Amino acid sequence: MIFALKTLSFILIAALAAASSLAAQAPAAAAKPPPGLTFANVPYGRHERQVLDFFQAKSATPTPVVFYVHGGSWLNGDKSRVDQVSRYLAAGISVVSINYRYIPQAQADGLVPPVKGPLMDAARALQFVRSKAAEWNLDKERIGGTGVSAGGCSVLWLAFHPDLAEPDSADPIARESTRLWCAAVSLAQTTLDPQQMKEWTPNSRYGGHAFGIGSFAQFVAKRGTILPWIAEYSPYALVSADDPPVYLNYLGYGDATPALGQDAKDPTHTPNFGVKLQEKCRATGIPCELVYRGAPEVKHAQVVDYLLAQLKADAKPAKLSAPVTPAWLAFQSVTA
Repeated sequence: MIFALKTLSFILIAALAAASSLAAQAPAAAAKPPPGLTFANVPYGRHERQVLDFFQAKSATPTPVVFYVHGGSWLNGDKSRVDQVSRYLAAGISVVSINYRYIPQAQADGLVPPVKGPLMDAARALQFVRSKAAEWNLDKERIGGTGVSAGGCSVLWLAFHPDLAEPDSADPIARESTRLWCAAVSLAQTTLDPQQMKEWTPNSRYGGHAFGIGSFAQFVAKRGTILPWIAEYSPYALVSADDPPVYLNYLGYGDATPALGQDAKDPTHTPNFGVKLQEKCRATGIPCELVYRGAPEVKHAQVVDYLLAQLKADAKPAKLSAPVTPAWLAFQSVTA
């Protein structure tokens, strides 16, 4: 009797082990594609991270485009984070969401500084989308950039950087523009200058990794040696009068309010970034809407609202009639 029970136990254990092994070998069920997805993982470059997803709006005429760059400190994250796709598609706006090389992957590819990887990937992806305008029924002029945190920083860099198009290039994609119709970002870092970060928010700790620098203290100490990089890759440093309108949203992460010159609970996503960029944009004549808890002059509660309004507008919004005066800027800094 005891022998029979042992034999039966052995048979049951073996059967369970076999079933477990078969389950492990069985192919995983395919993930259900998000609603509205037209093409997934379209390559715009050779690296495995240089792919994008495309959601095509139904339209008899070329559609505007929302161009999404995910966040994650340029160290993690994925294009699947894109949201509000159904609202854009319903309004006749197509959507593109991109992946890009992370900082370590850019370093492995020998890019200096490392942030050049994710930023130039975003530019190349934008050019690739424009090269598909006829095939995908897109209005290549009306492309609005959006992203969160580091993704938002990437979008602001695109918005403010001079056009990277190479008209004489043998590569047809490189001949396309990298300029945006507008930009609408959330929780974005607007500068990669450690001195500005410390002045705006003393307990800042973000950004050194963009330039291959470890601690924030080292970032500050080495600032003088990387000023050309800051001038090239920091959005704030690139603002000029010919740039598109921007929208900055800092709701979330505790819905903080600006407090310039004071420590922030979340210095990496503080609305201090938004206040200072809005000051510079307005002084330069660039329309800039800033949203945080209690912010004045809010016309659009969310990024999606702003993009729907801008991309479906009859024309680009007019530039500010005159630069804002220094006195007004000082008043805004105190009352924000």
